Amino acid sequence: MSEMKKVSSSRKHQLKSLMLSIAKGILEEEEREREEAKRRYIAETCPPVSMPRTMQELQDLCKEIHRKIDGIDEERYDLEMKVNKANKEIDDLKIKVQDLMGKFKKPVLKKVRMSADAMLKALLGSKHTVNLDLRANLKQVKKEVKDELRDVGDWRKNIEDKSGMDGRKKMFEAEA
Repeated sequence: MSEMKKVSSSRKHQLKSLMLSIAKGILEEEEREREEAKRRYIAETCPPVSMPRTMQELQDLCKEIHRKIDGIDEERYDLEMKVNKANKEIDDLKIKVQDLMGKFKKPVLKKVRMSADAMLKALLGSKHTVNLDLRANLKQVKKEVKDELRDVGDWRKNIEDKSGMDGRKKMFEAEA
C-alpha cells in the first residue's frame, strides 16, 4: 500500500480558498442565469402596455386583460388540483409504508411477580415511602334512609287525601 503524503497547512489553505473562489463564481453565474431567465419570461408574458387613446381601445384592452386573467386562473386551478392530488397520493403512500414497517413480531415478555409497593420502589428508588393500601384510601359511604320516604306510607291513602278541592287546600296549607 502506498502511503499518503501529508499536505502542509499552507497548501490546505490554498486549496480551500481556490475551491471557495470557484464555488463563488459558479453561484454568481447561476444567479445571473436566473435573473436573465426571469427577464425573458416577463418580456414574453408581459409585453409593455401601450396606453389607449380612445374609449374603445381602453375597453378592448380591459377585455384582453380579463381574458388573460381567466386563462391564468384556469391554469392555476388545474395546477392546484394536480398538487392536491399528488399530496393525497404522497399521504396514502406514507400510510402504506407505515403499515408495512409496523408489521413486526412482538417479543414475548417475561412475567415478573412484583407487588405495587415493590414496583414503585424500583421505579422511584428511595423516594417511595407511601404504602399502597388502596382499600384504606377508599371513602366510607353510609346508607341513610331519608325521612321523607318513611313518612310517605301508603301511596293510595296519599292520593285519596290530595284528590279533589279539599286535597289541594290541604296541600297549600301544609306548604304555608
